[in-house]
Amino acid sequence: MTSPGAPDAALLEAGRKLFAKPCRFERAVAAVDDLPPPGPPEIAFAGRSNVGKSSLINALTGRRALARASHAPGRTQQLIFFDLGGVLRLVDTPGYGFAAIGKAQAAASRELTREYLGGRSPLSCVLLLVDGRHGLKDSDREMMALLDQAAAPYAVVLTKRDAIRETEAARRLESVLLAIRGHHAAYPEVFFTSARGGEGVAELRSHIALMSGARPGGRL
Repeated sequence: MTSPGAPDAALLEAGRKLFAKPCRFERAVAAVDDLPPPGPPEIAFAGRSNVGKSSLINALTGRRALARASHAPGRTQQLIFFDLGGVLRLVDTPGYGFAAIGKAQAAASRELTREYLGGRSPLSCVLLLVDGRHGLKDSDREMMALLDQAAAPYAVVLTKRDAIRETEAARRLESVLLAIRGHHAAYPEVFFTSARGGEGVAELRSHIALMSGARPGGRL
């Protein structure tokens, strides 16, 4: 389920071809000085701890354990780079909002994320993941404000579609669409996905292909 404006067949195919490429772990980064040299476009995944970033990366790439999901919120405290066929990087950022770690380490990971999202030249788009069962939290709104300030394009992606009923999903989608109005860096559509059931994954692949330059009829 997405907001109005489903991608056409050509863009869906561009997304499919992009994510049919081999994907591998590239590196884990704990400090901005250790970021890889600028290269292909980058798509970053941001969101609260346990929102499902790793699960969605696995669903997009068709790999069960490419990104390691943890049952303990806040375990990922580094920027995790994945290479998609040499033409795109996927970047899993540390979760925010809760962390099973010390305050100093949590603060360091927040600063790492802020510096990366606010100043990385190859960054094409941020996918801001929001738990579809609960909708936007204060910490999500704070991240939206940060991305607006940095003029970093982002799209809101609701997760865990399989965990709520159809009527509730429609209300959640409508409320988020209303919330992103006036956010100048936000993509006007919202994606509702299920890493478990696959709903919305093809549409999200298409959006990534569009934002990263893999447009229909072209090559990345």
